[in-house]
Amino acid sequence: MNGNTYDVVIIGGGVIGSSIARALSKYECRTVLLEKEEDVCSGTSKANSAIVHAGYDAKTGSLKAKLNVKGNAMMGDLSKELDFDFKRNSSLVLCFAQEDLPALQALYERGVANGVPDISILTGDEVRKMEPNVSGEVVAALYAPTGGIVCPFGLTIALAENACDNGVEFVFNTKAEKVEKTTEGYRVITNNGVFETKYVVNAAGVYSDEIHNMVSEKKLHIVPRRGEYCLLDKEAGNHVSATVFQLPGKYGKGILVSPTIHGNLLVGPTAVDQEDKDGTYTTAEGLAEACEKAAKSVNNIPFRQVITSFSGLRAHEDGDDFIIGEAEDAPGFFDAAGIESPGLSCAPAIGEYLAGMIEEKAGFGKNPNFNPVRKGIVKAARLNTEERAELIRKNPAYGAIVCRCETISEGEIVDAITRTLGARSMDGIKRRVRQGMGRCQAGFCTPRAMEILSRETGIPITEICKNRKGSEMIKGEEA
Repeated sequence: MNGNTYDVVIIGGGVIGSSIARALSKYECRTVLLEKEEDVCSGTSKANSAIVHAGYDAKTGSLKAKLNVKGNAMMGDLSKELDFDFKRNSSLVLCFAQEDLPALQALYERGVANGVPDISILTGDEVRKMEPNVSGEVVAALYAPTGGIVCPFGLTIALAENACDNGVEFVFNTKAEKVEKTTEGYRVITNNGVFETKYVVNAAGVYSDEIHNMVSEKKLHIVPRRGEYCLLDKEAGNHVSATVFQLPGKYGKGILVSPTIHGNLLVGPTAVDQEDKDGTYTTAEGLAEACEKAAKSVNNIPFRQVITSFSGLRAHEDGDDFIIGEAEDAPGFFDAAGIESPGLSCAPAIGEYLAGMIEEKAGFGKNPNFNPVRKGIVKAARLNTEERAELIRKNPAYGAIVCRCETISEGEIVDAITRTLGARSMDGIKRRVRQGMGRCQAGFCTPRAMEILSRETGIPITEICKNRKGSEMIKGEEA
């Protein structure tokens, strides 16, 4: 093989592409993941509800249903193997009117048919005993104890780091501009060179239809569905303990109110179909809608404690199910397309499912050196006094606090930069250690974090970017 010839080329470095990469690293094959941004988790995966759904919502028999329940079941062990934050906080689907009880019952029956364990229907009083801030208008709710919350950054980065440690190559700032069939497989033409491969995995998110349509006559169509969110301060993080949904409608599970794995409170998302595949803007109307509808579910949400708002795009496919598998008229080309909610919940199962398809076709052997364990960045603020003192004694950088809101030390930021697939942008640091994610939203800690990134990487301070090239933080230095 020459330098740019591979067994598998994965297009897209979100949670799905990273999960597939990790699953493929269990086999003896040469795999490369191409990502158009400067880091993994830079597209759909970076802005979502961070929910691990129980699996009652998807149509019975669909890929969404099968992979959701399996992915949910995998998440606990995977979080221990790869050392990322995950919690089963349970979920509630609220019903506000007696006439809607049949729909709630149908949702329960679908959950049972899908194999969701231990679900039940609670009365309104039972719900309020569990969650005192839930609206008095609630007459019943579907309760799913296996529902959970996770950090989408932590999950994606953990999968990617472990894949890389097990031999998968990652190439960033590399956009797949054209995919061509060849006699040996495929040629992926990028802005950063040409990659020859036997097999292609299309995990390009909202762009997965464009990649698919380059090689297949059976066309896909993806609609970017924008959802807007409000994130509240940690002082509001205990307002509810479970993830609170409303009965699903045409555009999905509706507005949720949920604690986050890091102790904040999250409200959203809205659902607006659009053509712009990069349009992650927020609007006053959308955020007002999210807050108004959330207030129907939960009383006295302290919206004055909103510290930021954001939006994300879901890749909605016209057939309303995941497209996973080999394209009928393009042998060796495998799609992971239309991965919208509950895609984050399904990610571990999707990785195993698609990697298994490729292995079955290719006949790769097992990787005898595969190591499933990855150790994450130490969270100094969670250590007890003695443990933290010992850490600082060994490395004083862990005693130098850079981000006061989240109590993030210089040592943690250095680890984020210098470890496998280390951060090369400010957003990269933020996703790995939460520097800048607290109450002040990076108002105080940015200059020092930039200095550390420049020092550790050799990138001139004037070239430090928020994310991709063109987002430089400063334009010059004083003489």
